[in-house]
Amino acid sequence: MKEYDLCISGGGAAGLCALIGAARKRPGIKATVFEGAPRLGKKILVTGNGRCNLTNLNASALCYSSPELVKPCFDKYPPEKVVEFFESLGLLTKPDGEGRVYPRSNTAASVLDALRLTAAETGADIFTDTVVKSVQKREDGFVINGEVFCKNLIIACGGKAQPSSGKNTGGYDIARSLGHTVTRLYPSLVPLAVKPEDVKGLKGIRAPGVELTLTVGEKSVKSRGELLFTESGISGICAMELAASAEKALAENKKAVVKCDFLPEMSEQELKAYVSSLAEIKKGRPLDDLLTGVLAKQLGIAVCKKAGIYSGSAVISDLSEEKLEKLIGALKRYDFTVTGTKGFDSAQVTSGGVAAGEINSDTLESEICKGLYFAGEIIDVDGPCGGYNLQWAFASGLMAGELN
Repeated sequence: MKEYDLCISGGGAAGLCALIGAARKRPGIKATVFEGAPRLGKKILVTGNGRCNLTNLNASALCYSSPELVKPCFDKYPPEKVVEFFESLGLLTKPDGEGRVYPRSNTAASVLDALRLTAAETGADIFTDTVVKSVQKREDGFVINGEVFCKNLIIACGGKAQPSSGKNTGGYDIARSLGHTVTRLYPSLVPLAVKPEDVKGLKGIRAPGVELTLTVGEKSVKSRGELLFTESGISGICAMELAASAEKALAENKKAVVKCDFLPEMSEQELKAYVSSLAEIKKGRPLDDLLTGVLAKQLGIAVCKKAGIYSGSAVISDLSEEKLEKLIGALKRYDFTVTGTKGFDSAQVTSGGVAAGEINSDTLESEICKGLYFAGEIIDVDGPCGGYNLQWAFASGLMAGELN
């Protein structure tokens, strides 16, 4: 039986950082990586639309679920330290105006190459197309697949999101077999499906700078950004950031309604005054044209229909005070009834995972099984769009790799 000081299950963002971090802290460490996919880090290549938004300078523990687990990790490896880490691998980066950090080459392949080539230089044995199917705990370590022994094990094999980017190595089942709880899993950062009538005729239309509010019972969650209408729902960062909350609500048989404020920068009073001035300017035209300077024409018509003031023969001069009030209400609270999401196949991230309360926040070592560590998406930690989830993957990988 081959023996190692460290075995890492998962050769993605978190796993590669764990390997590099371990090798730097303990030169000569005998390590191995098992990756279920044919190549390392395949999912990295599709992040940030192929550009790899590798961190966000605004990331803090409060941006994530399970912030109490995230905080000690980010105290040690904040975004600036992750940037420094990549610079030490020879990768030049650049931030944009919103704190998102990209490789200077503007291609995700540069990020993967930096990790992959450095990982190869550690001297670790790296096996692709190799799934960790079983782990048996021994007093002095772990037996992997009945064939390999290691003193320490890091599970960093990701979640259920985007299964096409790599084989799931069964990390959840392994965690359960070693005594851990896995919370319910939901797709996160994924387009929402809504009632067909809510988006009829709007496919491909974009609405920048909107504010969405997901209401479930007495609770609400807000998100801002560009809204994209699809054939069966709504997408764009602002919609995708509400997906996990919507899925959780639907799983509990609760109604999930998203209300859209198309002009959050204006109060209702300001918007009413503005639309009144538009109506005066355009009073001789068809109602179709009232909002053409505010929204895409088809979307403007849809808002008028939602307000219940539209007919094919309607003209702007017919806009009464009552109809104006209804129109403002539709512009500020256009509602979508959520019926689901596009699921894990389209999701960027998994919400849920190994229970954070069962992991030592200062080391990411299991509180249940000595020598077992977790890193990345497999843990019940997820954040918003914009480099936040890769920041967690890289930082948690580096912390777990310390083997403290």
